[in-house]
Amino acid sequence: MKKLTCIVCPNGCALTVEGDADRIRVTGNLCKRGEQFAKEELLHPVRTICTTVRTEFAAVPVLPVRVSAEIPKDRIKDVMQEINQVVLKEPVGRGDVIVPDVLGLGVDVIATSSLLRYLKKESTGKENEGRKLGSKKEEEHDE
Repeated sequence: MKKLTCIVCPNGCALTVEGDADRIRVTGNLCKRGEQFAKEELLHPVRTICTTVRTEFAAVPVLPVRVSAEIPKDRIKDVMQEINQVVLKEPVGRGDVIVPDVLGLGVDVIATSSLLRYLKKESTGKENEGRKLGSKKEEEHDE
């Protein structure tokens, strides 16, 4: 037996899920969406990620990003490792793809702020039309 709180609608139903992958029984839901949520959460849990990436700009050392769709819960750590390797070298705007198809999951990491683009506009007096993306931080080896 597993207890969940449904997040699909504002009701926040207290759900009880019993059974196994072949036969799942959900109680406590006020609508069918709650039942579907509980089954998906039990069989294939997914999450979204909102975080930041580093930049080379002193005035904006980090920029907020998110994944463009939900990812499997068990891949969060792997996706975060990829995101943590990114260092933005060029101004980007909200919606620009920072990491395309991260780890082959069919999900992009996208910028959620145009702060770098506005910073560039203020310093040069014109909008940056390019969409150069971040690069993975180069590892330094002292050999």
